[in-house]
Amino acid sequence: MKILILNAGSSSQKSCLYEVGDRLPEQPPEPLWEASVDWTHHQGLAEIKVKTSAGAVLEEKIPVQQRPEVIAHMLETLWQGDTNVIDHPSAIDVVGHRVVHGGQDYRQSVRVTPDVKAAIAQLAVLAPVHNPANLEGIDAIELALGKDVPQIAVFDTAFHSQIPDAAAIYPGPYKWVDLGIRRYGFHGISHQYCAQRTAQLLNRDLHDLRLIICHLGNGCSLSAIQHGHSIDTTMGFTPLEGLMMGTRSGSVDPSILIYLMRQEGYTADQLDHELNKASGLMGISSVSADLRQVLAAIEAGNNQAKLALDIYIHRLRSCMGDMLASLGGLDALVFTAGVGENAPIVRALACQNFEFMGLKLDLEKNQNHPVDQEIATADSTTRIFVIHTQEDWAIAQDCYRLMQ
Repeated sequence: MKILILNAGSSSQKSCLYEVGDRLPEQPPEPLWEASVDWTHHQGLAEIKVKTSAGAVLEEKIPVQQRPEVIAHMLETLWQGDTNVIDHPSAIDVVGHRVVHGGQDYRQSVRVTPDVKAAIAQLAVLAPVHNPANLEGIDAIELALGKDVPQIAVFDTAFHSQIPDAAAIYPGPYKWVDLGIRRYGFHGISHQYCAQRTAQLLNRDLHDLRLIICHLGNGCSLSAIQHGHSIDTTMGFTPLEGLMMGTRSGSVDPSILIYLMRQEGYTADQLDHELNKASGLMGISSVSADLRQVLAAIEAGNNQAKLALDIYIHRLRSCMGDMLASLGGLDALVFTAGVGENAPIVRALACQNFEFMGLKLDLEKNQNHPVDQEIATADSTTRIFVIHTQEDWAIAQDCYRLMQ
């Protein structure tokens, strides 16, 4: 079975093609073909990069057009030119899409229908950056491959759909519940994959484990996992709540927003921009949303950058404590995503304040670029892992199961 994956973001589109035999392999296979489109790197141009498992590489820049047309052009490299890995579009059996927000109705992956597309569009009010981009990916497949190829929507919110009401419902007026205002949680595809991978590395049943997954990238979220599913998470009604992130503030006192509206004349759009685009590491450091550049600025003596890291770690430790309280114990702590996988200093500082409970980080292993490896000392009461998140493969697994 050939499974095509589209993972659409606000500024980029990533895609890959897997081939799966009679059963799913235990380890993620190497994609036959991988491609990406970046709409922001070069003004007025869409930058396309393609590589295949056979070593073929393509890089090109084309004038920005409607996104479905650009994505369709990218997909043509599957069966045309030096990067072709299939003879014809009909060789693709199913297409899987990461969809950020599924609301309360979509608690598992589903085949895309006109009703599902309409629901994704309606939920764009809760994920205005991502859901429209996800729809564009679905439209691009219809344009490039026709409407007969099965498409599967895999929702980022689905893994958190079993969070108990005590953790999911906000303590506002009860009418908020009827309006669908609740904690949905995000990064669910990554959290689920990392939980399953951790259980595999421990050679234990996931349902017997209590895990904290730290997904730390440009967007950041934690999840508390028990009995095989998420029971608490830091992101909420939208991906803005919780941890300090690259450009997002994370949780702030709501009265700050009321104050800014009343005293400074802020509009809803201005607040939205500041909270989502001008806060976090970028907002505090005034250097970058990229932690690597913030760390470089700290080395150069930039006190604002140092403050940004200090706040980032403080928020991370606080939220880890929240997840720990929800679980009532911990078998393994997991770090994943761009920062979680590649920033030893963040892992070390995050773990430092939990040594009182017997959690001990092996500093040498932590520095040695671990991938799907344990980084705790032998006598640590809690296991610590760095897991390379593979959202695309998690989406492919759901597609395979739904097509059986």
